[in-house]
Amino acid sequence: MLKKRIIPVLLLKNGRMVKGKNFQNFIDTGNPNTAVKIYTSQYADELMFIDITANSETRKTLIEIISNAAKDALMPFTVGGGIKSEEDVRQILANGADKVLITTEALYNNSLITESAKKFGSQAIVTGIDYKFDQEEKKFFVWTHSGKKKTNLSPLKLAKVYQDLGAGEVMINNIDRDGLMRGYDLEISQQISSILKVPMITCGGAGNFQHILNLFSKTEVSAAACSSIFHFGDNCPMQARTYLRNHGIEMRNIK
Repeated sequence: MLKKRIIPVLLLKNGRMVKGKNFQNFIDTGNPNTAVKIYTSQYADELMFIDITANSETRKTLIEIISNAAKDALMPFTVGGGIKSEEDVRQILANGADKVLITTEALYNNSLITESAKKFGSQAIVTGIDYKFDQEEKKFFVWTHSGKKKTNLSPLKLAKVYQDLGAGEVMINNIDRDGLMRGYDLEISQQISSILKVPMITCGGAGNFQHILNLFSKTEVSAAACSSIFHFGDNCPMQARTYLRNHGIEMRNIK
């Protein structure tokens, strides 16, 4: 069985960290370079950077951030946001990232997953699925373009497609729970993690350590992606790891 991981998520906008609710109303939460040093000292399992602006102007800033992170971080880290080609994947990895997160482009360009996995290894390719509940149809649907465009796709079916295309890991993010700190979507997390053979990350909803414990004890998810719990509370990955170990969750040994 894979040991569980805690992954702080750093959302980036114009070179600064931000955090919002339901993919909206973002506020500044600090300097990403400082955060990397802090999370390294707190023994996070991994880090994840997601550039929510993701354009040609911000790409240079993103590269600088991950290059600096590669010097300071003592843990693997994933970078996502605006990755549309194999060259984008190569550039991100060449500047120090261990993995890339591909979300919108993965849906519209399946070959990017397959070809990138062949060239860089499936372990370097994480596919992201953003989803939310449709009140009229009473179903969950995948949304793209940072939650702005609805599709008719089921997150469960898409996760299986991504695995079959060669992704080494799948991350799901419930937009309805994003930033609200009310707990993860355990039902969908279990449905998807139970059918995948690759590791899965769940994002969206962590407000306390019990929420993370629930995710790991009630689903087969491999990693908990967290943001607000660390930005807006007196919490850190080291404390989370201790809490989880004390409740019988097998965590990776870092120190």
